[in-house]
Amino acid sequence: MSGCCAHDAVERRERQLLWVVLTLNASMFVIEFMAGWIAHSTSLLADSLDMFADAVVYGISLYAVGRAVALKARAAVTNGVLQLTLSLVVLADVSRRLLTDAAPEPMVMSVVSLMALTVNMICFGMLYRFRSGDINLKASWICSRNDMMANVGVLIAAIMVSQTGRAWPDLVVGTLIAMLVMTSAIRIISEARAIQRIGDNVGAAICKETRV
Repeated sequence: MSGCCAHDAVERRERQLLWVVLTLNASMFVIEFMAGWIAHSTSLLADSLDMFADAVVYGISLYAVGRAVALKARAAVTNGVLQLTLSLVVLADVSRRLLTDAAPEPMVMSVVSLMALTVNMICFGMLYRFRSGDINLKASWICSRNDMMANVGVLIAAIMVSQTGRAWPDLVVGTLIAMLVMTSAIRIISEARAIQRIGDNVGAAICKETRV
């Protein structure tokens, strides 16, 4: 009984944590997307879509808490596919922006990227102890880690745009963020499918043993 209660307590803490990081990321997505649109910043838009993907990741992780390993693995695959899709959308936007070369507003980029960095540092700290555990919580931690690097990249791009008056630093960072998200998505999908294969092999072995 005590083991069951302890397990329930762990799941409750995981859900509470995921709700907090979900709310933070969803709120930051709205702020960053609006700022990126107003400032004509591809890197901010890319980072906002990354925030949106993270919010969905946390929602999927909430769904997966306490469920079977197979369901967790499927949720993680969905997470990876979503991130992969969004990275391709950002790359398409970079291609479109290359035709205009209109410089974004560096001050807006700086302020909003600092806000996003603060949010991601909070999420990273909260998720740190789960970095080697459940596949979906691990995916959430990876997202926060990548986001901090992306936020620093946007901040550097803002400084370079301010110095050069050109759009290319913003486009380069937007591309790098998209590639980072893509790499993480492929990694998450690969790990989740490995777990699915293990589960399928175990299930097949059990069925074979039962028939015998």
